[in-house]
Amino acid sequence: MTYAAIILTGGRGERLGGVDKAALSYRDATLLDHVLSVVDDASEIVVVGPEKAVPDIIWAREDPPGGGPLAGLAAGLAHVTADWVAVLAVDQPGITKDTIARLRHTGRNAVLKDDRTQWLIGVWNTAELRRVIPEDPRDRPLRKTLQQLDLVEVSALPGEARDVDTPADLDTLHSG
Repeated sequence: MTYAAIILTGGRGERLGGVDKAALSYRDATLLDHVLSVVDDASEIVVVGPEKAVPDIIWAREDPPGGGPLAGLAAGLAHVTADWVAVLAVDQPGITKDTIARLRHTGRNAVLKDDRTQWLIGVWNTAELRRVIPEDPRDRPLRKTLQQLDLVEVSALPGEARDVDTPADLDTLHSG
C-alpha cells in the first residue's frame, strides 16, 4: 500500500515563546528533518507551514495562516493523490519508521495512543478523510472531525508519543 504524508509545521509555538518548532535542533538535524526521515518512503510528502529550503517536498499553507491543525490538514490534503496518508505534527521526536509501519499495517484508519489519543500521529484513508473535513476548517477542532471516522488505536511504545510543547519538553529533547 503506497501512502502520502502530511506534516503540519504551522503552529505558533506559543508555550515556547513563539519558536519555530520545525527548526528546533534534534540530534544532528532539526525536528522537520527527523519527521521527513520517518516518512521518506512516502509517495508524496506535503509540508504545511512556512516554506523552508528543503528539496523534493510539496509545500502548502492554510489560508489564512494560523487557522489551526484542521485547516492545515485540509490545505495539505488538497495536494495528496495517494489512497492513504500519514498525518503528523512536526514536534514528534519519538516517532520512527516503525511507528508509521505499525499504523499502516492495520489497513484501517489508525492513530497512536498512549495515555491519550495522538490525533497528529495517524494514518488515514484519504477519501474517508476528505469526506469529514468541513468546507471551512479554520479554527475547528481536529479531534472532533477525526472522531467521525471508524478507526483503530495502536498502542504507543515508551517515548513514542512525546511531543515538544513546553520549555520542559524542549529541555528533555536536548538532553535526550
